[in-house]
Amino acid sequence: MYSRTPVFIDTNIFLYARDASEPTKQAIALQLLEGLWRAGTGRTSVQALNEFYVNATGKLKPGLPADVAWEDVRALGEWNPQTIDVPLLAAARSVEARYGLSWWDSLMVAAAQAQGCELMLSEDLQHGARYDGVEVRNPFRLAVSEDVPAYATGTVSAGRVAHPRRGRPRKA
Repeated sequence: MYSRTPVFIDTNIFLYARDASEPTKQAIALQLLEGLWRAGTGRTSVQALNEFYVNATGKLKPGLPADVAWEDVRALGEWNPQTIDVPLLAAARSVEARYGLSWWDSLMVAAAQAQGCELMLSEDLQHGARYDGVEVRNPFRLAVSEDVPAYATGTVSAGRVAHPRRGRPRKA
């Protein structure tokens, strides 16, 4: 039931797949990643892999050993992550100026656009927001009756909204 179009995965989805302290989110993240891998439609960026490595080895409690985190990064390299180059920087600047997103979020949206993704799964950006053809969905906000892989894109206006900083939220 996974889409045949590419789906961009933000850093936090990868982190939750490794975070045993969040079993519900971990199960959802693992199901998503497995389904997207099988469908061949998962996309990400070098930036997301950088953020994953840093956060998985330093912020997860307990953190992953560096060699385990690196194996994850190496495996996710099979998704052909979007590199950061000058054209991507220019696209990110356009996203930043138009929507008022942070620079790091703008780079993620630009990477999703560069890979032809209409859907970006992220907990960091506003659920339902649409940025120049990329709709953001928070897979952890699904209704009880909604199937995890059943993501349909719709038209939602983004507007200028303040967004939280990148990375996993701190626990209270």
